[in-house]
Amino acid sequence: MVDLSLYLVTDRALCRGRSLAEVVAAAVAGGVSVVQLREKDLPTRAFIEEARQLKTLLAPKGVPLIINDRVDVAWAAEADGVHLGQSDMTVADARRLLGPRALIGLSIEKSSQVDEADAGEADYLAASPVFSTPTKTDTAPALGLEGVAFLRGKTPRPLVAIGGVNLANAAEVIGAGADGLAVVSAICSAADPEAAARALKAAVTDGLAMRDAGGRIR
Repeated sequence: MVDLSLYLVTDRALCRGRSLAEVVAAAVAGGVSVVQLREKDLPTRAFIEEARQLKTLLAPKGVPLIINDRVDVAWAAEADGVHLGQSDMTVADARRLLGPRALIGLSIEKSSQVDEADAGEADYLAASPVFSTPTKTDTAPALGLEGVAFLRGKTPRPLVAIGGVNLANAAEVIGAGADGLAVVSAICSAADPEAAARALKAAVTDGLAMRDAGGRIR
């Protein structure tokens, strides 16, 4: 299975004037293990081109490129997979189009969605949002650490936590049961994305130690 421990979701608007490729390269150097390209406003052709550029950057490093929402862009750019929301194409349909090797993730906003067929067919689930977040305003109520722990108990699927995750709460999120941290501004907006990624990676290790010690939620 792919290492989901530190999962970067991109946002060009938060990159402080730097190119997306520059921020992504620095983040990967700091320990990011998966990159999701999220573009809500780019025309399809430009989105595909940007995806191809990132694929060229990431493939030699062994870091998967996931496309947010757009199965067509993932297919055209030969990305490693796609991340779907609850209103997007079903996981089964995306699998038929992208093939058995594609990495397909699914956002989970409430516990009942874990029991649905889509969740059972996804390669990993994303608990969303864990905390309130300024980078996405159309989200469900925050799950909190207790929500992460509850979802962890309901599914054997790898579980990534997204939404308001940063260095201050990262270890606790992993301690609550998440297998990985999905972050946006915590890396994209950082003055030093490589250092920010390295610190978050260390927090993952701290969170795993917390979990092993039986202290899932402080």
